[in-house]
Amino acid sequence: MIDWLTWLRDIAANQPAAMISVLASEGSAPRGAGTRMLVTAGALHGTIGGGQLEYRAVDQARAILALPTGSWRVQDYPLGPLLGQCCGGRVRLLVENIDPGALGWIADAAEERVLVSTLTPTGIERRISHDTVPTPLSARGPAPLPGTSFAEIVGQRRRPIYLFGAGHVGQAIARHAVNLPFRLAWFDTRPVFETIEGVSVVSEAGIAACVAEAPDDSAILILTHDHALDYQLTRAALERPPPAFVGLIGSATKRARFDARLDREGIPAEARARLTSPIGIARIPGKEPDVIAISTLAQLLQLTSH
Repeated sequence: MIDWLTWLRDIAANQPAAMISVLASEGSAPRGAGTRMLVTAGALHGTIGGGQLEYRAVDQARAILALPTGSWRVQDYPLGPLLGQCCGGRVRLLVENIDPGALGWIADAAEERVLVSTLTPTGIERRISHDTVPTPLSARGPAPLPGTSFAEIVGQRRRPIYLFGAGHVGQAIARHAVNLPFRLAWFDTRPVFETIEGVSVVSEAGIAACVAEAPDDSAILILTHDHALDYQLTRAALERPPPAFVGLIGSATKRARFDARLDREGIPAEARARLTSPIGIARIPGKEPDVIAISTLAQLLQLTSH
């Protein structure tokens, strides 16, 4: 997630703050490389896993706030021998006093990018790169020194969700998707939903074109108020180049009826097999809109890169 970028922008830019970054981990460690938390004199934002590791790291972070901005140090923690944590493993941390004047790179990091960090004697220089390959660090060996550079993926890959239907379930999906790595394109044919923020009201004649415009890595969710419209959108989703996910709300009976009609109308079995219906994780019971929404979003979070 990109919470730490928000913390830097909204908190560290306006008050003294230190950031703790997990540079590398091995074995059984609480959190992996790229995990971060922000520490101010009176508050903590995020976690690197809790326990003695976090307790020690927060002490280091508050101590570094007494040093000039830009100051940094690398700390190695063998979790079992040094901290007595039963998980074992090793963690290498970077603790830094954030320089609020060196945060200009954040504006380019909202979407998934490669962040290149270079350790210098007076601070950490960062820039967003479009062509650098990430370079994972090791939790063992000599600690990084001034002059060391490393690259990591930051920002958030937001999978597009093309959501068709603004009824109770559609609204629940939109509500719960806000803080998840998705970009929502939301459509309905009923003018009454023009007042809901984010909903684009499209004519029934033109709504199938929205399916065709969905990017290849998108998830298409079909849950309109009308079975005929659901069918039209489902067929359009299966006839186009395959997106990452095509989901249709409804029962197993509805799925079977749609499948039979698609078969009669010449949609090949390979394409029909791409349809997920009912939507949501099967082991999660409940038909309440919020349950369906959370179950469906959890299903989408399990998708691999398209």
